[in-house]
Amino acid sequence: MSALIGLGPPAPAQALQVPLSARAPFHKVLVWVMGLLALAYVGGLALHGIGWSPAVHGWLSTVVDGWLGLLTVWVPTAVCWLAVWRVGFRRWEVLLAATAVTSYATGDLYYVVMSLGGGELPFPSLADLGYLLFYPLMLAALVVTVHRCVRGLALSVWLDGAVGSLGATSVLAVLLSPVLAAATVGPLSLATAVAVANPMFDLLLVAAVAGIAALRDVRMGSRWGLLLGGLLVFAAADVVYGLQVTAGTYVLGSPLDAGWAIGIALMAMWVDEAAQREGPAAQATSPATGAAALAVSTAATAAGLGVLLVSSRTQLSILAVALAGMTLLAAAVRTQLAFRLVARMADLRRAAAVTDDLTGLPNRRALYAEGQALLMDPRRRRRALLMMDLDKFKEVNDSLGHHAGDLLLCQVGARLREHLRAGDVLSRLGGDEFAVLLQDTDHDQAAEVAAKLCAAVAESFVLDGLTLHSGVSIGIALFPGDGADLSTLLRKADIAMYQAKTSGSGHCFCADVDEANDANDRATRLHTVEELRTALNSDQFVAYFQPKIDLDTGEVHAVEALVRWDHPTRGLLHPDAFLNLVEDSGLMPTLTRVVLTLALDQAATWHAQGQHLTVAVNLSASSLADTDLPERVFSMLDAAGVAPSALQLEITEAFLMADHDRARTVLTRLRRRGIQISIDDYGTGYSSLSYLRDLPIDELKLDRSFVTPMAEDARARALVASTVGLAHVLGLRLVAEGVETDVAYRELKRLGCDQAQGNFMCAPVPAAALDHWLSARRTAGQGSAWPFVNKLDAQL
Repeated sequence: MSALIGLGPPAPAQALQVPLSARAPFHKVLVWVMGLLALAYVGGLALHGIGWSPAVHGWLSTVVDGWLGLLTVWVPTAVCWLAVWRVGFRRWEVLLAATAVTSYATGDLYYVVMSLGGGELPFPSLADLGYLLFYPLMLAALVVTVHRCVRGLALSVWLDGAVGSLGATSVLAVLLSPVLAAATVGPLSLATAVAVANPMFDLLLVAAVAGIAALRDVRMGSRWGLLLGGLLVFAAADVVYGLQVTAGTYVLGSPLDAGWAIGIALMAMWVDEAAQREGPAAQATSPATGAAALAVSTAATAAGLGVLLVSSRTQLSILAVALAGMTLLAAAVRTQLAFRLVARMADLRRAAAVTDDLTGLPNRRALYAEGQALLMDPRRRRRALLMMDLDKFKEVNDSLGHHAGDLLLCQVGARLREHLRAGDVLSRLGGDEFAVLLQDTDHDQAAEVAAKLCAAVAESFVLDGLTLHSGVSIGIALFPGDGADLSTLLRKADIAMYQAKTSGSGHCFCADVDEANDANDRATRLHTVEELRTALNSDQFVAYFQPKIDLDTGEVHAVEALVRWDHPTRGLLHPDAFLNLVEDSGLMPTLTRVVLTLALDQAATWHAQGQHLTVAVNLSASSLADTDLPERVFSMLDAAGVAPSALQLEITEAFLMADHDRARTVLTRLRRRGIQISIDDYGTGYSSLSYLRDLPIDELKLDRSFVTPMAEDARARALVASTVGLAHVLGLRLVAEGVETDVAYRELKRLGCDQAQGNFMCAPVPAAALDHWLSARRTAGQGSAWPFVNKLDAQL
């Protein structure tokens, strides 16, 4: 539609639907004229061939054989040179093809003019020179076209092409045997050379076409078949012409003459299309399918074999037999290469089955195969199995993404390999777990290796320019004391590794672990994870709310939503009883959605009651790592009917520093919609203050570790005072959390802190209890003053 109103050039399909003179470029009109002339020429030759209208036979013969025949080669010539004019000398295949067609047309013009003049042309003549030059020029154009598309092809692909070429030419050599035999009768002369040149060039044309058809994974122009089809038709016309001349049956003006016209027209259409394929957008290509290439090479092999069988019963030319033999030789080489490739692929498949795709280390299957064999070796009886698990690896994945986690695993694997001896078996079991089977190792040596590996992993890693530190927990099982087979050693080393992770000791021997208690702990942990999954789907999580007091006015404009687990048998559980397990089991995103839903529903209820409270919700690093988080939050706001300004998201410094760019992207999208951003536990991390300048932040929440000691520690008061000043200079609101005493409350108000939150004013309570607290507070403000606030206000 855009082409019809002048917004862009018409597509080919659209050009067919409108007048050519108004829509199509001139070269397209010329292509259409060329096609119509070719059809008219074919029709005229057909009428001429059946002897239609004898009264005008001479006139028809002159028009069809002469001038119409010339037009069918000169209009394609014009199409080719118009294409050269469009692309200049950037496309050598276009220039070569245009020159080839021009050479043929010039020879044809000389032949027709001399024939119509009544003269008899000698053989060879200037016309034959034009005809012969066509072949090398067009073959050169074909070579240039293919060369641009076949760089880097494997030897097997080239052999496929060679088989196809040789097989096709062996068959054609059989068909051309009478022509070659007739052309070579008598002494060697220029006439003999010209007579032999035509069929030999035809052999080359057919060889080129068959070879290209047999190539696999070759991406050429989307209409490259026009060129190959034109060459094939042209060669077929040459072959039939040669056979008819040899048999004395050729008649000028027969339908055979249309073969050359059709071939030239197809080649000119390809030249026109090739001139249009300029730039990246024009590289619309299509590879030869493996099935088609295999069919061509198979047929060529069968053809070569057939030629040899026929030669055993009848006399064939030496050229045909030689080509057939070369076909089978090339096919044999291709078959041998295929067997080698299949064997190599089988070896690679076996290697891949025992190799970790990410790190290149042996995998669990390889450890079982090699490790069990080593354990059974009677020459070496002392061995140790080390099971290693990276500490807090999930936080890396959640904060930086799985790509960073993969990079870390690769670097860890390489570093572990550097610190092991020759003969020790290192493998990656999966996830962030590695195992090492140590040779000739006792208890003390295993402990020494474990300590060395812990120290190696503790050194910093650089991931895409970001420096981070990691750690590893190692469990050790000794052979044969702790187990007589690899499965037992792996199980006990895993138990010891979990104990090392829990205690933070770095490494632990399975002999030092109470397996019964550890098994109970693991069973309890698994049971609790299942209970968490059930709780998330059965409304067992509830939201408690703690108000933030404006220290200047004593009013409450914001609350923080805090999650509690209303366990059916254990009662109300605080976050420290289950949050770590939620994070480790990958349930944090689900829990975050649950808490957000509870908070937004309550915010909607308060707003409907006329209480315009902003609700703050904590987000973990794993939730913020999801780049789709903003859209999900927006959808939840719309579903609850709550304005974005009524929601505040509290995040930690750890996430901001772990992935600064992602933090900026996510927070900017949230902030643009009006959602407030608060930095929770401010001051507890080793972080740069640059993010306060770069990121869209509204509020800082000073950690309780600075607030609690204010009554007795002058340095703590100084830090709070400086933080208040920094926040206000940056235009941020400062909230002090963990306010537990009247002294802290009074001092925060004196220092100019904006808001305070803590049990001294109000502990986290359900929404109904908070409503009662707010109502009582409003009542106290009207008469019987609210106890702690009014008392402090009076003193200040």
